Amino acid sequence: MDKIDNGPPQDAQRRNLSRRTFLKTTAATAAAACAVGSGCDGQLLGKSKKIPLGVQLYSVRTECQKDLPGTIEAVADIGYQGVEFAGYYDYSAKDLRKLLDDNGLKCCGTHAQLDTLLGENLPKTIEFNKIIGNKYLIVPWLDPEKYNSVEGWKKAADMFNELAEKVEPHNMQVGYHNHWHEFKPIDGQVPWDIFFGNTRKDVIMQCDTGNAMIGGGEVIPYLKRYPGRAVTIHLKEYSATNKNAVLGEGDIPWEELLTLCETIGGTKWYIIEEEKDVYPPLEAVKLCYKNFRKLRPA
Repeated sequence: MDKIDNGPPQDAQRRNLSRRTFLKTTAATAAAACAVGSGCDGQLLGKSKKIPLGVQLYSVRTECQKDLPGTIEAVADIGYQGVEFAGYYDYSAKDLRKLLDDNGLKCCGTHAQLDTLLGENLPKTIEFNKIIGNKYLIVPWLDPEKYNSVEGWKKAADMFNELAEKVEPHNMQVGYHNHWHEFKPIDGQVPWDIFFGNTRKDVIMQCDTGNAMIGGGEVIPYLKRYPGRAVTIHLKEYSATNKNAVLGEGDIPWEELLTLCETIGGTKWYIIEEEKDVYPPLEAVKLCYKNFRKLRPA
């Protein structure tokens, strides 16, 4: 389950590339991706695609606890096409699948605690996710007190490589979702880089745009550095000056970020997460949806 991080905001000047410079950068990155064998289809060559929009249900967790069926119906009514689970509220996989099907929604991921993917728990997790129609098993948290060294992050990468191999026959992928500590250097190296520099290309890099900036990092350089790996991405606003900012109202250069997702990122799902509790949860995710549609009409 995603946690709210209260790391210190970072005041940093954000460069706004001109359209010409950005297009050159995107083309160069695409060419590099092709050169290293990442694939060279229309997306990598710069042809944008429409990506469906989901919501991380942690954004509306209090509503889910009170009335999961009503909450699922509400997010579908807003216009979301999928949901990512962060807990199942004591519902069976079959009942969850029925809720999704009844509301025309897809499961665009689950935030699965690491222990549910280890040992004898893994087959049960795979079966559960097959029933709900999910292919993306995302670990939402690695304890920074345990993973606090370069070697520790390399061992984490090895573990995810093994998991990726185990779930591949089931047409599933594992991935990792950042908070803020993954962007704090250890011995001169950034954990996010250590991890994704040592994992298989099918380990999903689920960037959380807002969390990264809280940690002093930015997502855009990693979309370029690891093309094709942002299969799902969390869209969350960050503002150094406005703590109430929701998607589209802060410092993140959304147009550049979304264009990278749609060209070289390999992105299959956008997932909105809003957890500041500035607005009532369903109102907040509705506002985020509305603002997103100004950037990318349905």
